[in-house]
Amino acid sequence: MNKSELIAKIADVAGLSKADAKKALDATVDVLKEALVAGEKIQLVGFGTFAVAERPAREGINPATKEKIQIPARKVAKFKAGAELSEAVNK
Repeated sequence: MNKSELIAKIADVAGLSKADAKKALDATVDVLKEALVAGEKIQLVGFGTFAVAERPAREGINPATKEKIQIPARKVAKFKAGAELSEAVNK
């Protein structure tokens, strides 16, 4: 499912126009992004948890040249599915 299909589905289920559903989805994504950038954890009970994790710097190998390279530390967004979502997916 892509973004436009998701917007159409939200509009249908919530009884909104596609324009309103797009505004709601865009606002939700923006709020989630801002919270993650600020380092906050977002818990949606029954759905899952969004969080930011730190990956430490490490040494890697360039597969083309077999040369050792230094991979810098970075932050990554993570999602852990909640119990209800996991159960629904595994039915």
